[in-house]
Amino acid sequence: MVKEKPNSTRIYDKDGYRRRAACICVRSEAEAEVLLVTSSRRPELWIVPGGGVEPDEESSLTATREVLEEAGVIGQLGRCLGIFENSEHMHRTEVFVMVVTQELDEWEDSKTIGRKRQWFTIEEALTQLALHKPTQRHYLLQLRHSKNSSSMSENCIHVVTEDVDDELEGEPTSATTKINENRTTSPPPPPSAEEEEPTSADTEDPPAADTDDPSETTS
Repeated sequence: MVKEKPNSTRIYDKDGYRRRAACICVRSEAEAEVLLVTSSRRPELWIVPGGGVEPDEESSLTATREVLEEAGVIGQLGRCLGIFENSEHMHRTEVFVMVVTQELDEWEDSKTIGRKRQWFTIEEALTQLALHKPTQRHYLLQLRHSKNSSSMSENCIHVVTEDVDDELEGEPTSATTKINENRTTSPPPPPSAEEEEPTSADTEDPPAADTDDPSETTS
């Protein structure tokens, strides 16, 4: 069952990209474990909670609202990891870090669509995301890089991700990084050999209908 948001309004930036926000929810400040939720379309697979920015809503508020709806957690919002751009599907997702302080026994998506949540180590989460949302692996790579970097500022970097169609088996996904003209900080390093992007493709559909993860519509 797909979560519907019949009253949601798509918000676009000046370049025509759909605005989204998401949270990497961590269990502690050590940032060794992250929380993923099940996909509404494919409940055996896992994704990072997030969704579309609503009118007159700051990205940080979107991120906290979405994790409460999708993962049933409350916490302390921390740094911005970056604005992750997908030019193929025309969306830009601003991703934050949240240290979880409370896990609800029941939450909106657990009751309406049976969504589940689970803690994973960073390596486990990278493996899980490779199966369904390989572009979201960049969030975790930036989490790890920014945690260990002494040169990060408070501003978000701008990361451009490109994925390929599902049918192109054997074709790797790719990623390049650029700095937004108003956001200055060190870009993340390219993935190491063990962190290469997977050959499986993201299963996103074009943004024809709103779902729980509107711009990544196969959440």
